[in-house]
Amino acid sequence: MPKALITGSSGLIGSACVRLFAEHGWDVVGVDNNMRELFFGPQGSTLAMQQDLQNAIPRYRHERLDIRDRKSVRDLVQHHRPAMIIHTAGQPSHDKAASIPYEDFDVNAVGTLNLLVAARDFCCESPFCFTSTNKVYGDRPNQLPLREEATRYDYADGRDGIDESMSIDQCLHSLFGASKVAADVVCQEFGRYFQMPVGVFRGGCLTGPQHAAVELHGYLAYLVHCAVTGKPYTIFGYKGKQVRDQLHSHDVASLFLEFYNSPRCGEVYNLGGGRANSLSILETIAMVKEMGFVLRYEMRDENRIGDHICYISDLTKLRRDFPGWKVEHNLPRIIEEIAACQVARRHQAAASVQIHSGPSNPHS
Repeated sequence: MPKALITGSSGLIGSACVRLFAEHGWDVVGVDNNMRELFFGPQGSTLAMQQDLQNAIPRYRHERLDIRDRKSVRDLVQHHRPAMIIHTAGQPSHDKAASIPYEDFDVNAVGTLNLLVAARDFCCESPFCFTSTNKVYGDRPNQLPLREEATRYDYADGRDGIDESMSIDQCLHSLFGASKVAADVVCQEFGRYFQMPVGVFRGGCLTGPQHAAVELHGYLAYLVHCAVTGKPYTIFGYKGKQVRDQLHSHDVASLFLEFYNSPRCGEVYNLGGGRANSLSILETIAMVKEMGFVLRYEMRDENRIGDHICYISDLTKLRRDFPGWKVEHNLPRIIEEIAACQVARRHQAAASVQIHSGPSNPHS
């Protein structure tokens, strides 16, 4: 059986890839050291997902490895010589990076370089998928002419979305965006210079029910979490009309499987749900309310530095190169799945508290 090496295997995209590839008969080696808990605290931990994968998937083998450890990365790739590498590990927060610049760059840029060199030296013909980000465009999308509508911003020139021709240069990125630019470009270079089958996928809002979202990362899942639990939510800037397109993690994994079958060297793709799966924060709040969850929120005037006002992925290139791939999860389905997962977690937490507290003693 073919073997896949998946970094960030306990995270949202990594775990979806583990499950899908295992379903297709692959042996899977997952790499994850739960650094997300260090970045975001206990609520960001991915240990429960790691344990679930280990218990549920016989073909799965877990490696607690730090991708910054160059020798360990080389030893791992040399030992397994995987038929495919899917690199989803990273420091994912646009905002967090400013307070941890060394860790952000070492994980996102240097860790990616470590994997690329090992892949070149030990399995150079194996397709390599890198999860980049739309933050490589910095605040360049904000320079597009926009029109303000009742509940969202949209492109004034009528474009369907943003394609891969947009410049990533001479704009404000955030340190996270800068570290991902470095990784993005070095992936392209290994693909083009060494003719390696490396695909760069610039994700918009990638989400799903297993998203361990926090306030600084994963807005859709975190907003739904707040609506289900009653926790207050803060909207930063743009009157809540900022727009994102949403793509389910399973749809990301299925695209990576398509890339394995039709790889390209150093090619770049914008990856998101496209216009059909786009919505603003205000529209998200309304959709969640229709499902029976009322969000308590406050509006702040200041926006997050370098934040996009309107970002919708143009999927033309993806659909051209991978005609067998399609977005299977629409917005209602995505939000319903996230909400159902959040409700289930609340019930489990309540049951756990009841079990540990025990029945009350009327004679005490």
